[in-house]
Amino acid sequence: MNELISKLQSLLPESHRRGSGRAPATKLLKETCNYIKALHREVDDLSDRLSDLMSTMDNGSAQAEIVRSLLRSN
Repeated sequence: MNELISKLQSLLPESHRRGSGRAPATKLLKETCNYIKALHREVDDLSDRLSDLMSTMDNGSAQAEIVRSLLRSN
């Protein structure tokens, strides 16, 4: 269990700023949930921005094709 907690802590950007100290598991799990929620909000925001951008582009334009190719590659 401690190994999994350590791995989880290493994945959170906030844990790198705090130094090498270990946070209690409950606090770490709360931080993980908050981080995942923030990532979801960021994905939603970027998706909305991309939709807005695509709606203003000519579908046949070179820019629109570049955006579509970038979306397909990921």
